[in-house]
Amino acid sequence: MTKPPMLTAQQALDHLLSHAKPVSETETLPMQAALGRVLAESVNSLVDVPPLDNTSMDGYAVRTADTQNSGSTLKIAQRIPAGSMGTQLEPGTAARIFTGAPVPPGADAVVMQEDCAISEGLADQVQVNIAPTSGQWIRRRGEDLTAGKLALAAGTFLRPQELGVAASAGLTHLTVKRKLRVAAFFTGDELSLPGEPLKPGGIYNSNRDTLLACIKSLGCDATDFGIVPDSLEATKETLRNASKDHDLIITSGGVSVGEEDHIKPAVTAEGRLDLWQIAIKPGKPLAFGAVRKSDHPNGNLAQTETWFIGLPGNPVSSFVTFLLFVRPFILKLQGREAGAPQSYPMRADFDWLKGDRRNEFLRVKINAQGGLDLFPNQSSGVLTSASWGDGLVDCPPGQAFKAGDMVKYIPFSALLP
Repeated sequence: MTKPPMLTAQQALDHLLSHAKPVSETETLPMQAALGRVLAESVNSLVDVPPLDNTSMDGYAVRTADTQNSGSTLKIAQRIPAGSMGTQLEPGTAARIFTGAPVPPGADAVVMQEDCAISEGLADQVQVNIAPTSGQWIRRRGEDLTAGKLALAAGTFLRPQELGVAASAGLTHLTVKRKLRVAAFFTGDELSLPGEPLKPGGIYNSNRDTLLACIKSLGCDATDFGIVPDSLEATKETLRNASKDHDLIITSGGVSVGEEDHIKPAVTAEGRLDLWQIAIKPGKPLAFGAVRKSDHPNGNLAQTETWFIGLPGNPVSSFVTFLLFVRPFILKLQGREAGAPQSYPMRADFDWLKGDRRNEFLRVKINAQGGLDLFPNQSSGVLTSASWGDGLVDCPPGQAFKAGDMVKYIPFSALLP
């Protein structure tokens, strides 16, 4: 019997995203507590921002009708610091004004102080050394936000700058999606935690710290179920426990076809497996499915399952597949925009002369000449390639290229905060 062809990276991503539905539960939080959360409801501004026409420069508010020629001299009739209001600007006069102060009625331009001069012995007069244009250095009322209009849309990930927008709109609280709850565990009798003695033939578990950090960096609550022994029953029991009170289970290791790889049969026994193996390198043995919630045996199927994604055990494979597949899946569950990561055409400063039949993701770094250098060892076990690099080259199946060719570059900064 002929095996069906493996899914491409795009097909696999489309499959995952077609199943992800945003969580519905919300909570309303004070502004600072909402950092790193996803806005559940669009919010409108309570005020115009700025509330009045104001100056963006220290200088002099003037009427352009009085300053059509450079060198015009005007009487300084008033002084307007930020936080105070001026009076009607009469013809032939100027107002000394400071950044953020409202522009007085009658003025239609601001001349910055560097373009003005105070005549010696005439402190109440200013010489305007340029002919300003109407509207110069004036920030118009509502040019940033308009009262009653959209300030932030639902689905917005709340960074510091979004909190600043909300504050300028007069808001004190925001309604956000609840945090996703993600369970993680790691398979392999050879694994030890740092600080423990290494077993004969053993290795330290790097995937635990990498993946838990990735999960937390996306604003999720992460539960660490630790290292699970290489046995079918232990794997099934951990899946049952992890299914409780979690939206997603992520595992690392045990998704290949060896006798000690128990993830596939365990997930099949405790739920279902919809996807297994994709045509990428590194990261071929990626698994996707769902585990029945052991504490909800009946009812609607969507409410009785916890999503499952099984990642490869090799550290680079685990890291890359998390970025390319788990991250967008989590984003969509959070109600955020998900899909292919932002990429850029960049010059490769290395040869890649033998393309693989799978879609390859090469660890690279931008060099001082604006091109990309390749980490010399692209093994899926060499995690230092990801630490050294600042992004990936997305190399399509069968594609070879030479130094100087343009390639598709995905920066790590587009994949993780």
